[in-house]
Amino acid sequence: MAIKDTSRKPYTQDNDTKVKVGIDLPIRRGDDKDGFFASTSTTIEAVKNNIRNLLQTNEGERFFQPNLGLNLRRLLFEHITNENLIGVQDSILDKLQVWLPFVEVRNIEVLSRDDDSSIGMNEIRVKILFNIKQDPNTLDSITLDFSSDVTESESNVTSGGGY
Repeated sequence: MAIKDTSRKPYTQDNDTKVKVGIDLPIRRGDDKDGFFASTSTTIEAVKNNIRNLLQTNEGERFFQPNLGLNLRRLLFEHITNENLIGVQDSILDKLQVWLPFVEVRNIEVLSRDDDSSIGMNEIRVKILFNIKQDPNTLDSITLDFSSDVTESESNVTSGGGY
């Protein structure tokens, strides 16, 4: 006789738009009916914000969580080689496995000016194609640009359903 495994909760689709999952980024004032801060309505939007936060946080920046984050801005002032970019990909995969174990990375690209002429000097572009492990059909992507330009207050972020 087969025994059903009930220890894992099934992934549920986000069908109710009245239920909010997390705080949307950048943090801003939301509608009065939805709460004080703007919120995300779907799990995939919340996961994209989590990935964005993880990549933009430097190690040691978060109190009581010194291992949270990556030092991607540090790489902007180094000589960028293929070995550095492969090391960054490995670091991103390791951190995602530790902090967001429910995310499955399908493809990751770390590009520099040598790889893409649209990228400026001292700039890195990170493209991640991912899905939620419990629902492989939630394929989505996020692209972040890290620049050494001090006038730029935050990284340029784009996201979408594919590359």
